[in-house]
Amino acid sequence: MDNPGYTTLTRQSGLMREMQVLAHNVANLSTTGFRREGLLFSEYVQQLDRQEAPLSMATANAHQTYLTQGNLTMTGGALDLAIEGEGFFLIETPEGERLTRAGHFATNAAGEMVTPEGHRLLDLGGAPVFVPGDADAISIARDGSLSADGQPLAQIGLVRPEDPSQLTRASGVMHQVEGALLPVEEPVLMQGFLEDSNVNPISEMARMIEVQRAYELGQKFLDSEDQRIRSVVQTLSR
Repeated sequence: MDNPGYTTLTRQSGLMREMQVLAHNVANLSTTGFRREGLLFSEYVQQLDRQEAPLSMATANAHQTYLTQGNLTMTGGALDLAIEGEGFFLIETPEGERLTRAGHFATNAAGEMVTPEGHRLLDLGGAPVFVPGDADAISIARDGSLSADGQPLAQIGLVRPEDPSQLTRASGVMHQVEGALLPVEEPVLMQGFLEDSNVNPISEMARMIEVQRAYELGQKFLDSEDQRIRSVVQTLSR
């Protein structure tokens, strides 16, 4: 394969990966707290022999997580929480601490607030949030203060990555950060609400069409190059 073929092939590979990311976004349109992802294309230059110009290649390995606010849906659940503005819930998992915007919580046998997967929600001090099983009324203020029957129990804190570019998806609606985490100074929690996915179906479908067309054009170019090379080989072999 000649240089134009290699260049086009790297572009095709990136477009295929972007289509997979877009399909994953669309599949999670209804997933509570899901954050849309995008793929970043960049150029890298391969140095060839001194007699040839450098070869420009495309790569698409960097994922970007979009932190735009999703719509809030009222559920009325006492332990359903939605974040308004910036920040993430801090969750304890067997793999380490994780961040999420999905605020559908329940209590386990020990009275701790947990995710549907059983992972514990942590407070500002990094301790599990406990809710008495015999409490008649659970109240969570906008600043995260949790009370049961009028008695204050804990402060649900929100955190944010110091460098948002280091936020990566761990699994599902869980994210991890390589760098430092900072507390959100003025957190806003909405009790009885859940945040929807921030995926815009119209823009995602429009981008999928663009990617498909770009991939088809690249494939036509590769087919044309293949035919050209075959013609040259046949001519030289006569």
